[in-house]
Amino acid sequence: MVMEALGVSRRYREGRLDVTVLEGVNLQLRRGQSLALVGASGSGKSTLLHLLGGLDQPTSGSVRLMGRDWADMSVAQQGAWRNEHLGFVYQFHHLLAEFSALDNVAMPLRIRRMPLAAARAQALLALQAVGLGERAAHRPAQLSGGERQRVAVARALVTRPACILADEPTGNLDRRTADGVFELLLKRSREEGTALLVVTHDEQLARRCDHRLELVGGRLPSSPDDRLD
Repeated sequence: MVMEALGVSRRYREGRLDVTVLEGVNLQLRRGQSLALVGASGSGKSTLLHLLGGLDQPTSGSVRLMGRDWADMSVAQQGAWRNEHLGFVYQFHHLLAEFSALDNVAMPLRIRRMPLAAARAQALLALQAVGLGERAAHRPAQLSGGERQRVAVARALVTRPACILADEPTGNLDRRTADGVFELLLKRSREEGTALLVVTHDEQLARRCDHRLELVGGRLPSSPDDRLD
């Protein structure tokens, strides 16, 4: 099992305010499986994604990535585990403006202390895989919105992660560009055996995943496989 959430709940308390965002969520994600997580705004989708990625801790329950519980790791161990096994893609690309596309994609490898030449060589392969090999020297401001998002996908894929977590990765793109970026994520998931979880409001895109789950009021359906056959 690549990713597993067991009885996960998340409550936020501040003064008299006590809000339960997620309650008793169970979720499993296997290699090569693509899963779309849908739901209304405020239903807890992004909160769940942060918990799955170890960016936040559940109030109760547990989240495991590659068999390890985030709660059993130190902050440094979490960072290393995240870098080794996870790739993130967001609605806004979060590329570093002062770096080229090549060096943005190489960044996760440099964090691993991979030598610069080797990191850039792998980054170039990742850019070529998303059709941007010829744009490697360009900075984000010199790229279109769709190109910037494809660079972000290449950055998520360059470490060959076990799982990709994508939060509205096409929400800022036109339909044609969105279709291309989404298909790229699905293609890489199938070819590399990478588990893919996509948060999206776009039902048309959600139906292209292997499975679809709808988060309603912080809860998921009892069955983890809400198939769209």
